[in-house]
Amino acid sequence: MRLGITANSEIPEAIRVSRQVLKDLEGQDLVLESGLAGLFGRPGMPIEEMDIDALITVGGDGTILRSLQRTDAPIFGVNAGALGFLTEITGEEELRSGIHRLLAGDYFVEERIKMATRVGNERLYDATNEAAVHTAHIAKIRHFHVYVDDQLAMDVRADGIIVATPTGSTCYAMSVGGPIIDPRVDAFVIAPMAPFKFANRPLVVPASSKVKLEIARPKPCLCVIDGQHERPIEGDETVECWLAERKSRFVRLERNFYGRMREKLVCSP
Repeated sequence: MRLGITANSEIPEAIRVSRQVLKDLEGQDLVLESGLAGLFGRPGMPIEEMDIDALITVGGDGTILRSLQRTDAPIFGVNAGALGFLTEITGEEELRSGIHRLLAGDYFVEERIKMATRVGNERLYDATNEAAVHTAHIAKIRHFHVYVDDQLAMDVRADGIIVATPTGSTCYAMSVGGPIIDPRVDAFVIAPMAPFKFANRPLVVPASSKVKLEIARPKPCLCVIDGQHERPIEGDETVECWLAERKSRFVRLERNFYGRMREKLVCSP
């Protein structure tokens, strides 16, 4: 089994945990991401160039989301951040047993839908969580027309619009009042951000839908994919979202979405 390793080098705990991961995987076929390899004085390569069976990410959800924009390999997330909702392992005891199970093949791969996004004629990174289109200027509202399969679904003045996958329904979309969607459900959530009228509520639409956003009065906005990649919008470009061809894949040791939801989203501070 050939494993890749990447980490958020801005988190000291992630570097410490990465050292432990390397120790636990001593003698295995490993490939380190270039930045992490430089810290440890080892050879490395960009994630995009890795030919691996799985990628171990050490950090938080942001580390996973950045990695998923660069590889189709299954992600084995080790939490060294704050929440780590998408990660599978937290703590050194879980780390050792998790790596043992990974090497023994005692796991399954969970697939989740991704969302493709195009601004004008430019296709952006596929989103595991969401595409958020919001005003480029703080406290400046925008007027959006939102179409679902060419039917006008929302005519709303708001700070922005979030189009989220089920994975993203537990993230940004949830914070603006969107529902939590079981990741086994193929659907998108369309959620206005701070809408001017309270009646403008989030919508859940089939993932087979094509969602199109237009800015009624063209003014500068930003399209942000998974909180990682920004694309400025002058205002006269449409934003289109649809089901991506490829899926996100996660190495899982247990089927426990609802337990994870209760632990990290309901009970955690």
